Amino acid sequence: MNLTISVDPEVLKQAQLRAIQENTSVNAVLREYLESYAGLKKERQAAIAHLLELSRQATSRRGDKRWTRDELHER
Repeated sequence: MNLTISVDPEVLKQAQLRAIQENTSVNAVLREYLESYAGLKKERQAAIAHLLELSRQATSRRGDKRWTRDELHER
């Protein structure tokens, strides 16, 4: 989805210069900010933390077993 905003030209110029220094773009900075503002980053971080916790709690283990690529792709 596209978004159009009005920004003072001097503010945009300074933002573009800073983005160049940080090897990014104003568009990327705004996208990240909006994701954070909307709470998406927190949701993603919470989901990742939950998956890692589930992984730690999992009782299934492979033990010392090592699979070959062919074994993993057997049907």
